[in-house]
Amino acid sequence: MDAHQASDPTTTTILMFPWLRYGHLSAYLELSKALSSRKNFLIYFCSTPVNLDSIKPKLIPSPSIQFVELHLPSSPEFPPHLHTTKALPLHLTPALHQAFAAAAPLFETILKTLSPHLLIYDCFQSWAPRLASSLNIPAINFNTSGASIISYAFHSIHRPGSKFPISDFVLHNHWNSKYNSTLREHAHCVKEAFFECLNTSRDVILTNSFKEVEGEYMDYISLLSKKKVIPVGPLVYEPNEKDEEDEDYSRIKNWLDKKEALSTVLASLGSESYASEEEKEEIVKGLVESGANFIWVERINQKGDEEQQIKRRELLEKGGERAMVVKGWAPQGKILKHGSIGGFVSHCGWNSVLESTVSGVPIIGVPLFGDQPFNAGVVEEAGIGVEAKRDHDGKIQRQEVAKLIKEVVVEKSREEIRMRVREMSEIVKRRGDEKIEELLTQISRLSNIS
Repeated sequence: MDAHQASDPTTTTILMFPWLRYGHLSAYLELSKALSSRKNFLIYFCSTPVNLDSIKPKLIPSPSIQFVELHLPSSPEFPPHLHTTKALPLHLTPALHQAFAAAAPLFETILKTLSPHLLIYDCFQSWAPRLASSLNIPAINFNTSGASIISYAFHSIHRPGSKFPISDFVLHNHWNSKYNSTLREHAHCVKEAFFECLNTSRDVILTNSFKEVEGEYMDYISLLSKKKVIPVGPLVYEPNEKDEEDEDYSRIKNWLDKKEALSTVLASLGSESYASEEEKEEIVKGLVESGANFIWVERINQKGDEEQQIKRRELLEKGGERAMVVKGWAPQGKILKHGSIGGFVSHCGWNSVLESTVSGVPIIGVPLFGDQPFNAGVVEEAGIGVEAKRDHDGKIQRQEVAKLIKEVVVEKSREEIRMRVREMSEIVKRRGDEKIEELLTQISRLSNIS
């Protein structure tokens, strides 16, 4: 990190500081690219070395984006390669949060050394904007999730017991009980960490979304937070020429090229899957019974499930020529853009929702965790996809998964969904980099007063 490179008085320097989850890193990197493409912007991107190594392939080297390493406290039980949420054993999640917070003094040194015009920070480090404020550096929060979950959480805290005023969307009892118990158990943490991150944001809050889908939710956040909410999305990774040459994608493309247009489903449950073996089995059965061609992405990051994987492999073999299995990581964005893809069976992680929307592909949602049930509700509400509803006991139903795939992809009886998602895709493509214009105005204002 070299502060003198930003000595040109016409250069605006911004320090990006995402949480350590891949989806957060990816959104922050795309925002960094959008800003660095403008004249006289220098972006510092700060994370742990293991995370920076993971995103380097997604960036064409540029002097306008510089990586800054943040070294967390290490131990034999918590070595540097675990300083990320990816493949992190669940029992070490508290250790990761503690180590991240313990790195605050090192981050303060980074702030002093670089002295950026602006800090853009995530939702799990309320100490970061406080440090920036003590150094007279303005800081704004960029939240990588959808606006619906934030507005719902704000409502739960500020107006408990009252009806959510925006939508008739109601959580399934399975999710409702989980969400409310989590909120009760961790109310103090939620208020102190997440909401402090939003409340300390200087005048505005950024969200990786767009008004055509979540405008009302953004307005409600603005009302309760008394801050302007600026949508900067959808920010998704655009594959480059290197991806075309990737051996894994070439194999997938060759298989897809032999399929009819819009005849195939991509089924992927996220880079950090929270699906149980039972849930995966039901989804695979639904894929096989649907009659559609499909690509199943099998994550290999969990131990102790070899027997279940063998059983699932036997199920997948029943798909015959209709099925392709991709182990580990898959070039999701590239696959979604292929003309043979007619639907996306997704966990409804927000980045996946945005990628599917940008690609104009209908979503068949099977939410699993966290904000995903809210995202699935927004998808249905906006008419860009459908959700496979769980049974009374909160279990995924293969019949429901198969039925929706048949309707959207095989029988094409839900073409209004395809038309709507394509319409959204065209809207965001026409907008292009205009989505960050309002942010640029705020950056200019904050830089002048800092």
